Amino acid sequence: MFAKTTLTDWENLVQKQLKTDDIHSVLQKENLEGITVKPYHGSVARPLSLLPKVEESTQLVSRYAESLEEDVIAFLLEKNVENLEEKNIYINNKDLAEHISPEETNSYYSLIDIFSESTGEMDRQLGTELLAKAFNRNLCVDISLHQNAGAAIYQQLAIALAKTKDMVEVYGAEVLNKLVFRFAVSADYFFEIAKIRAFKLLFAQLAKEFDLQSIPYIFVETSLRNKSKNDPENNLIRSTVELSAAMIGGADAVFSNDYMLESGNSLSKEVSFKQQIVLAYESIINVFEDGANGSYFVEDITRQLASKAWAFFVEMEQTGGYAEMMMKGELQKLIYTQALEEQKWLEEGRLKLIGVNMYPKLEKTREAGELYSPTEIRAVRLAQMFE
Repeated sequence: MFAKTTLTDWENLVQKQLKTDDIHSVLQKENLEGITVKPYHGSVARPLSLLPKVEESTQLVSRYAESLEEDVIAFLLEKNVENLEEKNIYINNKDLAEHISPEETNSYYSLIDIFSESTGEMDRQLGTELLAKAFNRNLCVDISLHQNAGAAIYQQLAIALAKTKDMVEVYGAEVLNKLVFRFAVSADYFFEIAKIRAFKLLFAQLAKEFDLQSIPYIFVETSLRNKSKNDPENNLIRSTVELSAAMIGGADAVFSNDYMLESGNSLSKEVSFKQQIVLAYESIINVFEDGANGSYFVEDITRQLASKAWAFFVEMEQTGGYAEMMMKGELQKLIYTQALEEQKWLEEGRLKLIGVNMYPKLEKTREAGELYSPTEIRAVRLAQMFE
C-alpha cells in the first residue's frame, strides 16, 4: 500500500524545491481578467454538472470548395451554391441569408448579427425577415469582433448576454432557441475552455429568467488578434491550440481562419481546415460533451469568469443595455482601455507572443494610438505594432 499524500505534503515539497515558504507569490499567475488563479487545487467548492452542447459532435466547418463537397459535411457560405445535399450550411453573408431558398435535406445556420457594429442599433426588420426563414438557427449574436478588438473574456460574455436580452425584448423569449453565438478564441488555452463553459452557465441563468431551459448553440472560430504576418508557422500552432480549446470547451461548430491572414492561398485554406480533421479524427475531442468537467482548475476559473461577466451584464442593463451603451460610446471606451492594457503587457513582455516580442524581439514600427480608437470597436492584431 502507498502512503497517503496530503496537500500539506505537496506544499512542503514545493517549498523545498523553490527554496521559499511563500510559494503562492512565486506560482500565482497574473492575468488580464482580474480573477484569482491559484497555483494548485486540492478540491473545488461547487462542482458543476455536465454542460451539454446542442450538436452530438462538434461540426467541422470549411469554406466552400467544390472539391470538398464529397467529404465535408459543414460549409461556411458567402454566396449561393446549388445542389448541396445533406450539409450543415453556415450563412456568412447578409444578402445570401435574405435570399437563399433552404433545401429540405440541409440544415441552415445564420451567422448574421442584426446589431450595427458602430452604433449598436438593432435592425429589427432584418431580424423579422430572418426569423421567418426555415433555418435551424436564424439569428447570430456575434462577439468575435469584440475578442479581436481586445475585449476581456468577462466583457465578451456580458456583451453576448446583453445583446441576447435586447433581442428577447423585441422578439420574445422563444428567440433564445433561434440563436447562434459566434465567439473567437485565443491561445490562452484553459481560459478559453472556461470561457465557453462559463457562457453556457450564463445563458442557462438568463433563460431561467424567462422560465426556459435552453442550451446555446456556439460557433467558434480561431482568433486573428494573436496572429502575425511574419510568422505563419506560429499562427498555425496557435490555431491548433485554439481549436482544441473550442472542442474541449463544448463548441457546437468550429471554423479555422486562414493562418496566412491576407496572404492566404488555396493550400493554406486547406491546411487550416485539416487542423480540425486531425484533432477530430486522431484525438477524437470533438465528441466530448463537456471534456473539462471535473478539472478543479477549469471549474474554478469557469465560475469566476461567469460571476464577473454576470456582474458586468447587470451593470450594462442598469446603464440601459447594449445598444444604449454603444450609442453613448461607453462600451467602445471600455474595450479600448482593455485593449491598450493588453498591448502594454505585450510591450512589457508580461504577455508573450513568439516571433513578436521574443524569439526574436521585434522593434515597434507604430504606436498604439495609431491602431486603436476610443470611439470604435476595431479589430487589431497585437503584432501590428511591430509589423
